Amino acid sequence: MKLKKSRLISSKRGVVVKGQWKAVNVDPSVFCDEGLDGLVCFEELTDYSLVEPEKAMTAQTTGRGKNKRKASEREAEEKPARKKKKRQKKSKPEEPQDVPDETLEAEDEISPDQCPDVTPETQHKTSKKKKKQQQRKKKKKTDEAGAESQKKSKNWSRPALVGSEGPSADVSAWKDLFVPEPVLKALSVLGFSAPTPIQALALPPAVRDRLDIVGAAETGSGKTLCFGIPMIHTVLEWRKASEGERKTDGAEDTEVCVESLYLPTVSETTDGSPAEETSRDTEPPQEEEEEETDDVTARQTQTDTHKPPLLGLVLTPTRELAVQVKHHIDAVARFTGVKTAIVVGGMAPQKQQRVLMHRPEIVIGTPGRLWEMIREKHPHLQNLRQLRCLVIDEADRMVEKGHFAELENLLEMLNTSQFNPNRQTFVFSATLEHSLPARLQQKKRKRTERSRLQLLMEKVGIKDKPKVIDLTRKQATVETLTETRINCTKEEKDLFLYYFLLQYPGRSMVFANSIDCIKRLSALLLILDCAPLPLHANMHQKQRLKNLERFAEKDSCVLLTTDVAARGLDIPNVQHVIHYQVPRTSETYVHRSGRTARAAREGLSLLLIGPDDLMNYKKICRTLQKSEELPVFPVQSHCMSAIKERVTLARKIEKIEYFHSREKQHNSWVRQASEALEIDVDDDLLLGTSSAPRHRAVFGAGALPHVLCSVFQEAVRTRTRSESSRG
Repeated sequence: MKLKKSRLISSKRGVVVKGQWKAVNVDPSVFCDEGLDGLVCFEELTDYSLVEPEKAMTAQTTGRGKNKRKASEREAEEKPARKKKKRQKKSKPEEPQDVPDETLEAEDEISPDQCPDVTPETQHKTSKKKKKQQQRKKKKKTDEAGAESQKKSKNWSRPALVGSEGPSADVSAWKDLFVPEPVLKALSVLGFSAPTPIQALALPPAVRDRLDIVGAAETGSGKTLCFGIPMIHTVLEWRKASEGERKTDGAEDTEVCVESLYLPTVSETTDGSPAEETSRDTEPPQEEEEEETDDVTARQTQTDTHKPPLLGLVLTPTRELAVQVKHHIDAVARFTGVKTAIVVGGMAPQKQQRVLMHRPEIVIGTPGRLWEMIREKHPHLQNLRQLRCLVIDEADRMVEKGHFAELENLLEMLNTSQFNPNRQTFVFSATLEHSLPARLQQKKRKRTERSRLQLLMEKVGIKDKPKVIDLTRKQATVETLTETRINCTKEEKDLFLYYFLLQYPGRSMVFANSIDCIKRLSALLLILDCAPLPLHANMHQKQRLKNLERFAEKDSCVLLTTDVAARGLDIPNVQHVIHYQVPRTSETYVHRSGRTARAAREGLSLLLIGPDDLMNYKKICRTLQKSEELPVFPVQSHCMSAIKERVTLARKIEKIEYFHSREKQHNSWVRQASEALEIDVDDDLLLGTSSAPRHRAVFGAGALPHVLCSVFQEAVRTRTRSESSRG
């Protein structure tokens, strides 16, 4: 037997002996042959298993290490194992033949020397060790995921999660507002000890009375939780009701199943033959496929009745605001299991469709991509009659004419074909009465004698009397905000902007009205070594989010942005807001200035007023009822000469780089067009050659049609020459 064992270990696969060798009855005449003189008997082994020789050697070493353990440790390990076995037997009495894969692998790894000592206990020990190893791996993965989540928590869109590292706060002030228990637990972890005034006034009528809410409060007052907590409450209430229905449906289903075992079905005929089978034999195969698809859809609808429908819908004007609202709702609903999804433009629609297939209860999105998904008939967005909560954030911006055409179609559908009388509507903004100039407001009051608030409620679909909460001041800005101005020429704006960024470092946001202005400022400040981060609508969505994250991470940084970032973004610790170009409306000014001085903190707003901005500045002062002009920001004049030299030199470098990039773009386009037409390129068509000034002047005046004509004329000439040579 020793020879056999050594031979087994040296072979490709070994044998683990589980049973015993038994003698085989053989005819004695077999042993009379000359070659079988030394043979005594034959033995056979029926109970065995194959194992790799390397695994057998490792099993030997592990087995020796196990034998050195104390008896107390073995008993402590065996007790929970016996309990687990009993539970498994109780839970699975009908499947005694199914063996876990781990125990089978453990049996295969036993060495041949331990063959007679193989018992269920030793098998269980090896399987338990493997389970421990797998648990350790899982813990490592969870720790890595936790580390990644902590890194992500520093994101600009998750400022609420910063308080999760500290001790839990006392949330007794929230209990009178009818907040669910899981949400209270999340609020205590986040460190929200007391509600804001808008939250204290909006939550009781929204949660207890289920009234429609129209709220207006200053920027940074916590309006997101005013509709986030009631939405989570409605989802939890729907779950309770659906669980009760499932129990009753389950009892009815069992009775129906028992009847179907003994009684004939409705489709069967009196002869006992099913009517469907006779009809299918006569129908063509195409109709059979149609019936199969109908059966599949019917089964899906039966299963979908128990799946959660779309219960909450949040509409925002910008993509970044939608991302922020999602993260804030997720932070409050972390202990509830409520699923949320985001549907915005600039991201892959296929990925968003896959996320919607998980049937989240709450969807946050922008009107354009959401309407596109509805038109594509996504299954989760088809039945909007079960929608319980509709939220329109920054409603004054959303309802403006000509801005969101898809929103009008969506609201019309929700108020007609997909109307739900039990739906609760939330409308929030920081500016509801300050958005129109006084002249237009007076005209509308004379014509219709209705306020802007009533018009907005009609568009959204609020018919009953809602709970209106207006906590805005007459000035519409926060008390902790310091508003200043600098009167200058158009050319001096760059000087004062660079002066402010040098003298007052910190987290600053610079707003402009156009994308071209943001691009020019970005190139200029990059040359001046200010490291700006641009943000505008022509950028890719991933780059926009990356720039916001970088801006939130750095203590001293500059964000150059259009009005895309003017509304709703809760970027922590923004110290300065600079209006490089005065906004055209008072509501835009209020929302821009609201990016700083949030949550009772101090902030500064600076207006750079040029000759072209005087009209807009006077409109803003008149609409916001500012009796006195804003104070002038102090500037040290002795520093301006050095700053002027730097800025003028940076402007020259920026112009050279701008024309050089235009030349590159033009030349690459001409070369690509010539390669497509298979013609040679003349040097006169390329910029940057000896005749570059002439072409640059022509190109700057719009020489693209002339270049196209010359290229196509050259192509026609070459073709005619080739045809004549062939002829």
